[in-house]
Amino acid sequence: MDTRISQIKLRISRLRDALRDADAHAILVPSADPHLSEYLPERWQGREWLSGFTGSMGTLVVTRDAAVLFADSRYWTQAERELQGSGISLFKIPTGAATHHVGWLAEVLQPGQTLVVDGQVLGLAMAQLLRQALTPRQIRINTDLDLLESTWEGRPGLPDAAVYEHTAPHATVSRADKLAQVRAAMVKHGATHHLISSVDDVAWLFNLRGSDVSYNPVFVGHALLTLDSAALFVQPGKIDAALSQRLSADGVQVRPYSDARQALAQVPASATVLIDPRRVTLGLREALPAAVRVIEAINPSTLLKSRKNAAEAQFVREAMEQDGAAMCAFYAWFEAALARGEALDELKVDERLSAERAKRPGFVGLSFSTIAGFNANGALPHYRALPELFSEIKGDGLLLIDSGGQYLGGTTDITRVWPIGQVSGAQRRDYTLVLKGTIALSRTVFPRGTLSPMLDAIARAPLWAHGLDYGHGTGHGVGYFMNVHEGPQSISKAVPDANMAMEPGMITSIEPGLYRPNQWGVRIENLVLNVQHETPENGQFGEMLAFETLTLCPIDTRCIEVALLSDEELDWLNRYHAEVRRRLSPLVTGDALAWLTARTEPLGR
Repeated sequence: MDTRISQIKLRISRLRDALRDADAHAILVPSADPHLSEYLPERWQGREWLSGFTGSMGTLVVTRDAAVLFADSRYWTQAERELQGSGISLFKIPTGAATHHVGWLAEVLQPGQTLVVDGQVLGLAMAQLLRQALTPRQIRINTDLDLLESTWEGRPGLPDAAVYEHTAPHATVSRADKLAQVRAAMVKHGATHHLISSVDDVAWLFNLRGSDVSYNPVFVGHALLTLDSAALFVQPGKIDAALSQRLSADGVQVRPYSDARQALAQVPASATVLIDPRRVTLGLREALPAAVRVIEAINPSTLLKSRKNAAEAQFVREAMEQDGAAMCAFYAWFEAALARGEALDELKVDERLSAERAKRPGFVGLSFSTIAGFNANGALPHYRALPELFSEIKGDGLLLIDSGGQYLGGTTDITRVWPIGQVSGAQRRDYTLVLKGTIALSRTVFPRGTLSPMLDAIARAPLWAHGLDYGHGTGHGVGYFMNVHEGPQSISKAVPDANMAMEPGMITSIEPGLYRPNQWGVRIENLVLNVQHETPENGQFGEMLAFETLTLCPIDTRCIEVALLSDEELDWLNRYHAEVRRRLSPLVTGDALAWLTARTEPLGR
């Protein structure tokens, strides 16, 4: 038997023993930590440790006689491969936000039985869903046990990497001013206290960064604000004396990470506490005294950080130029190596592209693990080449590369697809239909305040017209030297809510795709900035917004079926390439400049 699979079976067996010892019948293991992060520090990667499934999203449920992983379409092929032989079944759900595991538990568990889920990593909103579904069926929910602690031998501890300051000029708003903005929002809500647990909100608010989570410059911490004080809860030793003193000067007291629950328990009964139910765990919520009044609303910092100011937008443009220059250097090398007949594979793509980014000014690290997928691997939206599993790049086909960098002045995320050898007519058609979707949404003008999910269909329409679609969202918000996935906006099939309104300064990806399982994948992604747009009506019908395309890298024209593009689409593409050439030419020389010039030649009919 495969050693990895035998380890998974052993871990599940030990977990079931722990369930019996606790007189419980099922355990829910979400992909979550005490901060409800998308990407988790190792200590809270229990779902991956138990199941062997390495995707970034998914929920594991283990009963005394069954084990089921709930994952969306981005991960189906990957999950089927990684779960094979483990005894864990895959339950296919439509989107990452789907909650089918709740209904499954309600059907499988019997009255009087008990579900265990660690309340310290269970989101408040999910806890409410579980109670609504299970309590009427007389199914108990125990949120006081962390069975992973007793079954996970060698479980990693809390991350201990140092916290550092994001400073001027790239930090364009002072810590004191950000605190004042959040406190003004607290006053509007009538709140005397505000708990913040989401790590990107904490990092943004205090102009701090860290490396507790791979690819995201954040750190594990909570914050508790009043109208005249602030407490930052982090593991001792992560903030040095000098930084602690600077924080103190802004009214921020640094306290041990383990003190957070105690501090909440000591909140006066007369207080009114603002919490975001989607960003706070049940464990922290239950630490508050019962008499405290609680207001549930989105974190003000989430809304504030989503809107980049003019100075931040300019730094992002400069980061995009550096990122684009790195891409030019990489692709010039890559195409030359192909022409020379060098042996190339997906791992070398990742290594060389990362090295080119590392040469650019202001580069800090990658913003996510590079996806370099050739042919069938490109059909896996979240594929990652590994030393034990990768493909050589040879023969004919399509190479999809989705990559990004963290710079002091911004976060990048770009996907391009490149022809290797001969490209078939079917591949050209797929590529062009996806490009039409990218262009259609990039050209859209819309009223300020439009709920972002309403824009999703615009990118899908060229594919829908041919009976085609893709299983992931069209666009996610992007942070400013912060998480590559950021809310509240989401151009997707998500159910809209008022917080998803598109506002000036938001940065979002546009990334339609098309995936042919076991054949090839196509995705073309740019980041765009919401900017004000003047219309002939001059605002008579309200303020209008448009997208400024921030990403600067050629879109390969060799894969395009030109006959499928309208004149307007062809004009957009040629104007985009002219801008890419204008902005990047001063930053590259030699082979990179020659490659840039060749790949930005105007495309005709």
